[in-house]
Parts: sequence; C-alpha cells; structure tokens
Amino acid sequence: MLTAIHDHIEGRLSDDEFSATAEDATHLAVDAQLRAGVDVITDGEQRRDNYASFVGSHLDNCQLIPLTDLLPLVDDPVKFEAEMRSLDVPAAQVRHPALFGPLGRSRPLAVHELETVRAITDRPVKVALPGPYLLTRIMWMECISDRAYRSREHLAEDVVRVLREEVAFLLAAGAALVQLDEPVLSEVVFTGAKNTRSFMCGALSEKGDASSELHFATRLINAVTAGFPRERMAMHVCRGNWTRDEAAALSGDYRPLLGLFQRVEVGVLLLETATPRAGDLAMLKELPASVRLGVGVVNQKQEHVEPVANIVAHARRALDLVGADRVLLTPDCGFATFADNPVASARVAEAKLRAIVEAAAILRNG
Repeated sequence: MLTAIHDHIEGRLSDDEFSATAEDATHLAVDAQLRAGVDVITDGEQRRDNYASFVGSHLDNCQLIPLTDLLPLVDDPVKFEAEMRSLDVPAAQVRHPALFGPLGRSRPLAVHELETVRAITDRPVKVALPGPYLLTRIMWMECISDRAYRSREHLAEDVVRVLREEVAFLLAAGAALVQLDEPVLSEVVFTGAKNTRSFMCGALSEKGDASSELHFATRLINAVTAGFPRERMAMHVCRGNWTRDEAAALSGDYRPLLGLFQRVEVGVLLLETATPRAGDLAMLKELPASVRLGVGVVNQKQEHVEPVANIVAHARRALDLVGADRVLLTPDCGFATFADNPVASARVAEAKLRAIVEAAAILRNG
C-alpha cells in the first residue's frame, strides 16, 4: 500500500490500479476492527499518505510536493531551509500541499473511502477530514498561496466551501460521523505567536496571538458545520502524533481551549486523555452537556497494550464526571498519522482496540 501511495502520487500508478490495492488494504483494516469488536468503523485511512495533506492530491489547483521541493518557490530559501532543519521529521519524507490557483473540488476527498467500508460492513462508519483551520494553516504559505489568494482569510473561504461540499456528500452517502481533525489548536495555545514552526500539524505558516487564532478557528469550524445535523459532526484535538517520543509532543491540559469547545457547533468532541500530557479529566465537567465525548483510553504511542482493568478505571472516572450516556471510548489518536511513520504496528493497534471493547463490555454490565 505504501508503494502504491508513492507511485500514485508520482504518476507511476493509474487510478484504477491504486484503487484495487487500496480496497485490499481497506478490507484488512476493516476486518481487524471487526475482529476486535469495534462499534464504529473507519477505513483506516488506507488511501492517505497522511491525515491532512492527502487532500492536496484531490483538490483542483493543488499539488502534493516534498517540503524540500518548496525551496525554489520561497522568497528566502536560506531561511526556509533553516526552518526545515528545525522540524521534528526530516522534510524530504513529508509531502505538503502547494497551491497554484484557486481551490476547487471536482472530485471527492473521502466519499470513495466511505463507500468501500459500507460495502464491507453495515456497522456505523466514521470518516475524518482535516479541519478548516488546520487546512488554512497548512495551505497559507505567503510566498506561494498569495499568488492565488490575497489573504489567509480569503483562502479560508474556499477551504470552508470545499469541506462543506465534502461533508454534504459524506452525510448523504451514510456516514454516521464526520470528524474534523484540528490538532493544530493545541499548537496555538501551547506555543507563542510566530514561534518556531512545529511539524506536529504540518502547519508551516506563522500565526497571530492565541485569542485571535482561536476566534478565527471557531468561525471556520462553525462555517463548515452550519446546517448539518450536529450529532453527526465531530471534532478531534490532540497534541501531535508523529513520534513515539512523548517528550517531543506538546504538553498541557485543555483549559486554554475550553472557550472554543463551548462555542464550536459539533455534537461530539474526541479528545486525547490517556496520556499524562493531556492533564486531568476533571475539565470534562466544564464542557457543554449537549456534547458527547470521545474519551481517549489507550495511548497509541506506547507499544504495550493497556490492561483492561486500567482502561475500565480511566473510563469510569469519565463516566462519573459526565454520565454514561455522553461517553464514547476511543484511542487517543490515530495509529498512523503519517503512512511512512506509523506510531503503532497493525498487531498492536488491533490489540488496543480489542482491549477497549473488552473494557466497554465490563462497563455496560455494571
């Protein structure tokens, strides 16, 4: 599958050949979830080179190119090269969407992923999309995107439009839940304005102060979700998921994001809570009572599989805080944010999912 992803992006593999390989990989990913007993299924994002930049290979006037290839396009190559050396992952291994004209969506971003899963199982399916704030931060590179857009806000209008088009198709095609990934929100509150660029989200563009950025992010997220069934719209936030090294990821509790969580118009918040870096679970009590909470109960960065008793204890704390009817049990984040750099093996991922299922059964039985 990795070879197919690379060959397809680079034009050496046809769409039909790529789809055949992707469907085989999706069957394996879905079968693993079904063996584990998972209630809500995903396709494992098998077609994606990573969780966010993959849209660059689908959107009109956008190309996925290695970060190293951006050097000739930037205003200050020396400065940009120095910034790339500070990244947490070698830039040559990462592809980044570069805009060469106005964004368009003449083909689906993820509807085909949903259709493949629904042909395998009748269980509810969740599909994740990069959120509008994340995509705007990724795509707004002053030296490149300003050839097509006069400002970051102008670009954001088209980002919102293409995401709304995709969400509408996903919901109509039967997605039980559409998740907007916004990990970069943690980067906003845990680092300063115009701070060293972080690879945690692939967001290379600079940012303003946290208050302004959170206001901008809230506006974009609500613009995407407006008018859609709130209970089928979700948002995921974590602190970075590209390495097994916990010390390299951001750290801090959710308190700086509580205001945004209270204002965004989604019905589900899926949060990283198993790692100590996420702070205390008590903050869950301050979230709106109308919101269901995906509580992370296993840490995908760790190779060991958490004992079921530990998962039960962690989940019981969440149940005591907000009530059983609001809690969903999830991993902290995905098992392979970047296809070339998975943080967990397929064997460990399935075992962790099975442990969550076993813990849920214990909780259901009292």
